Amino acid sequence: MGQKSQIARKELLKASMNQKVSTAEVQEITMEGGQAAPKHLHPCPVIGIIKSGEAVFQIEGKESVILHEGDAFYEPKNVNILHFDNASKDKPLVFTAIYLKKGAEENIQFLK
Repeated sequence: MGQKSQIARKELLKASMNQKVSTAEVQEITMEGGQAAPKHLHPCPVIGIIKSGEAVFQIEGKESVILHEGDAFYEPKNVNILHFDNASKDKPLVFTAIYLKKGAEENIQFLK
């Protein structure tokens, strides 16, 4: 029998949330090249990971950052998200979003 290989673990994100979670809803979201999400907020905390592509991500009051493939992100509950945009004009952006709900909250609310 061969030597057992080690399981590698890499911490991608640690986020504190002051709420109990009764439901986790997981979605894969694809944005076409050049597509930008409207300004929005989430009535529940959202964590996610970029599967492919790059995103321009900005929470109100924070600097804009570029999320790359494999990067994790956290969108706090009821905080305005100014940018979650595909950074590429040509390639799709694919990410997984996990909505951490304690009740029947909507996933997203668009801001006017």
